[in-house]
Amino acid sequence: MPPKITRRSFSALVVGSVCDCAWAQAPVVAGRELDFRIQGDFGGASEADIKAVLHSAADSIWTHCPSTRWEAPGFFIFNNKNSPITLYDHRPDGRIAIGLNSQGHHWAQLAFQFAHEFCHALAGHSNDWRKPKIRGRSANLWLEESLCETASLFALQSMGKTWQTKPPYENWKSYANSLTSYADDRVKNSAKYLPKGTTFVQWFRESENAMRDNAVLREKNDVVARHLLPLFEAQPSGWEALTFLNLGERDPKRSLEVHLRVWKSNVPSELVAFVEKIGERLGVRSEE
Repeated sequence: MPPKITRRSFSALVVGSVCDCAWAQAPVVAGRELDFRIQGDFGGASEADIKAVLHSAADSIWTHCPSTRWEAPGFFIFNNKNSPITLYDHRPDGRIAIGLNSQGHHWAQLAFQFAHEFCHALAGHSNDWRKPKIRGRSANLWLEESLCETASLFALQSMGKTWQTKPPYENWKSYANSLTSYADDRVKNSAKYLPKGTTFVQWFRESENAMRDNAVLREKNDVVARHLLPLFEAQPSGWEALTFLNLGERDPKRSLEVHLRVWKSNVPSELVAFVEKIGERLGVRSEE
């Protein structure tokens, strides 16, 4: 097994280039641009193709966050052979650094990995990115990890529909079904981790302490993601609530109930009910 790499264990890397795809020519509002620089070997996948997939995955979520901006000049995407990762610190050039380990033309896997990390970027690097208390141990980090898994499922399902008629390249329409299948298989696979006769809320109550101790128990993250996904499908604007997830002091012992209450107090009024729905789905009341 390769050694575990943390976000703090990375230092800066260097540069990438520009894509000539049609979407790259569209005018953008200040702070809304999704600009990618690519570095490293991604198993023969071209830089232009990688950027096309990243744009498509990001856009499926980004379009539902109209009030969110980036202070950063863009993203720096590098090959990380260990595991996907979003670094805490911005690079010296100000870019948000994200490592991915997908290789070759496995576009579904690349999109899945990037959508997860893009969700981390929303939670920790959007708007005034210095405000979120993203450093330090958090007992509720599992929630962000689960939401990021939800983002991956949401992105692939959205891309699967979009690519049927408007793929990045005309000859990529045939990939649409594989994107949808990749997400569907993840959803079906997660179902086996919820014992028959056990409700999701019952399962969650039994699993929460383990997730508080280890935020990246992926089997458990996937179960949570599967049950949160319908909330985002019904109200995609809920993705913008992620930009307020890490505001406030980071208490390593904070209960989920208090965590949701603080989150709810920071989101715009139109997103309060959405955060409450997340609490309800988890069987937690976040009222004062």
